[in-house]
Amino acid sequence: MNGLIWTGAAISLLGIFGLLWCVLHVMRLRRMELDDAEMRTRMQKAVMVNFGALAVSTLGLMMVVIGIFLS
Repeated sequence: MNGLIWTGAAISLLGIFGLLWCVLHVMRLRRMELDDAEMRTRMQKAVMVNFGALAVSTLGLMMVVIGIFLS
């Protein structure tokens, strides 16, 4: 079960890195001062990556909790 805990922690960190990427990407977009339509198009990509990263992070945390319960 130790492997499940460490694997879950690694997967959770991947999700956190994805969330950090989203924050940095949106900050860069705001500095670019794009028109409204272009900003919406680029933000939609960031929102999808954000949801995916959140899901990956959640799955990793679930693996950690299950590993702790089974230990």
